[in-house]
Amino acid sequence: MSATLSDVDIVVIGAGAAGLAVGATLKRAGASFIVLEARDRLGGRGWTANTGGHPLDLGCGWLHSAEENTFGAVASERGVDLDRSTAPWQKPAWTGNFPLAEQEDYRETWDAFYERLEEGSASVADRPASDFLEPGNRWNGLLDAGSTFINGVELAGLSTIDYTRYHDSGVNWRAPTGFGALIARLGDGLPIELNCPVAAIDHSGARIRVDTPRGVLSARKVIVTVSTGLIAAEAIRFSPSLPGKIEAAARLPLGLADKLFLSVDDADDLPVDGRLYGSRDRTGVASFHLRPFGRPLIECYFGGAFARELEAAGEAAFADFAIAEIIGALGSRMRARLRPLAVSRWGLDPFARGSYSHAQVGYSDMREILSAPTEDRIFFAGEACSRHDFSTAHGAFRTGVAAAKAALASLNDATVF
Repeated sequence: MSATLSDVDIVVIGAGAAGLAVGATLKRAGASFIVLEARDRLGGRGWTANTGGHPLDLGCGWLHSAEENTFGAVASERGVDLDRSTAPWQKPAWTGNFPLAEQEDYRETWDAFYERLEEGSASVADRPASDFLEPGNRWNGLLDAGSTFINGVELAGLSTIDYTRYHDSGVNWRAPTGFGALIARLGDGLPIELNCPVAAIDHSGARIRVDTPRGVLSARKVIVTVSTGLIAAEAIRFSPSLPGKIEAAARLPLGLADKLFLSVDDADDLPVDGRLYGSRDRTGVASFHLRPFGRPLIECYFGGAFARELEAAGEAAFADFAIAEIIGALGSRMRARLRPLAVSRWGLDPFARGSYSHAQVGYSDMREILSAPTEDRIFFAGEACSRHDFSTAHGAFRTGVAAAKAALASLNDATVF
């Protein structure tokens, strides 16, 4: 994947879903460009690890709003089959410790909560989503945990207006060979330099200077697709500074959603694509996806402040908690059957610093500020730039295509897209 570092018309920073979509669009237009990626792999927060004989999506794993998701076409073009079976969260969970009547009560509580959210989003003043919980409801802890899985943050830190703008058709598919692997295939044939983090972008002169450990590149345009975590921390220095972008990124912080995969011996007694909850009376819980694709695995989900606590405690803390919860639900015989395979700790990833963005309360319009070009020379893309598809790979992809077209237009490129 190595490309020669040389002056180009457009430098693309980051090779996640947004950056690769930028690259693919620029390639079709015949543009002069290079993609710089800090990691030693493609895909960004889409990452398929092949561990224990199975492709494990440690980052994004589902094509949400799948029937209109851009990656459906990407999969078709590359001959990648998609699984269209019902998502586990759209089916009843294991009833051994969560009776169906209680599940139905929980679902009705969630639906009523979301109706209140929708009504509240129409008000002039933004409010934390937690304001719409029913005081004293027995399911409030689990609703809050659900927010950490969906948004990476608890309801108290979530802008109601921003959250209710999210578009979800309710259709969810997945790639048995790995969503992260599918995203990475967007990089086929693109000029990409891996292990090449960008330290600074100097846009004070006639051409933009991009500082990397391998030298300085000169470009007419730059498209930045890194996470808000990096922009807010000024991990890439802009000269002159871009305080508006830094503020917008800080108001669109990355929540945290981590995964642990456990292998299961003699897994045939567990339901295929089943779902299991351990504790259900607090926010610091995990959700368990049993035998995804029928494989002898349990995919464990953790989110929000609880995931940060586990990250700080070390990798083993994820497995210790998950195995104890699974034993509590399925019995002590499970202990000898479970073995940890892989865990993500996105908050500690220096090139992500979290999982996906949410707007802080009162800052629901920061996505437009973040995505706006600077002087028609520096363009921005990524899931945090999407008004309706934030926190998704397809949202990142679409903003990447839009940024690439805007950059090309600013070069007075006459190519027909």
